[in-house]
Amino acid sequence: MSDKEAIDRLVVQYNDLKNEIHKVIVGQDEVVDQVLISIFSRGHCLLVGVPGLAKTLLVNTISDCLGISFNRIQFTPDLMPSDIIGSEVLDKERNFNFIKGPLFSNIILADEINRTPPKTQSALLEAMQERSVTAAGNTYKLPEPFFVLATQNPIEQEGTYPLPEAQLDRFMFNIWVDYPNYAEELAIVKATTTDAVVNLNQVISGEEIMRYQELIRKIPVADNVMEYAVKLVGKTRLANEDAPQITKDFITWGAGPRASQYLIIGAKCHGALRGKYSPDIEDVKAVAKPILRHRLVRNYRAEAEGYSMDKIIETLL
Repeated sequence: MSDKEAIDRLVVQYNDLKNEIHKVIVGQDEVVDQVLISIFSRGHCLLVGVPGLAKTLLVNTISDCLGISFNRIQFTPDLMPSDIIGSEVLDKERNFNFIKGPLFSNIILADEINRTPPKTQSALLEAMQERSVTAAGNTYKLPEPFFVLATQNPIEQEGTYPLPEAQLDRFMFNIWVDYPNYAEELAIVKATTTDAVVNLNQVISGEEIMRYQELIRKIPVADNVMEYAVKLVGKTRLANEDAPQITKDFITWGAGPRASQYLIIGAKCHGALRGKYSPDIEDVKAVAKPILRHRLVRNYRAEAEGYSMDKIIETLL
């Protein structure tokens, strides 16, 4: 199968996948789209929203539609690194055997990731970046494909530990999950207050996901699109002499090179899922907000004047 035919097939399977997901998830089209882009781009994503907006249900539903293994880890203040990575246990012959933890799965739902202390949060860093874990001096590879889909509650700060910048940077997307509109909420209430059971079909296998990930990487990108993405990230840095006034007024820290890399990979995937064989500047703009919103640091003036991160990014675009 040629790359062109593979992209055409990806579009068909992507639409089938969305249709399956929407059997359970009402609305949230943009959220579903961004989670799937991160999966096909071999990235991780952070879902931020108040309780009850189906963040956990969305991840569960996606894992049901993909033919891959899934583990949910409920992050709590007493969770230790060994609880997620695994630990060495002494057997009857007095030999140490490594017992794998829940991290050894294709999709990891890190539920309420900011509820656990930094020591346990940092245990995810190696897994997310290197796709391996180290225990007792030995390195163990994690299964492929591997994704961390984490959820976070933005309003409850008591008993939480803010994610460090280094960890936030490992997430390709920071996805804001908003309230449903009236029609969507009505449909949700109708669907969830009866005893109807929804049967989901498996649409894509793990092997196909990995093939599509390789395909996305091979998609060519025009120089002007590459330059636009790098210049956009450069605009967020105070040290850049071309930084616009909004950056000087409202941003303390700008985005690093990983943002430029993710903008290009995200644009490739966004374009491919819409049948394009090469992304354009509109595809870069489409993925800019979820990629940049957790990589920029606003100053106090921005907060005082009511400049949200999204508003700043819109101005930069």
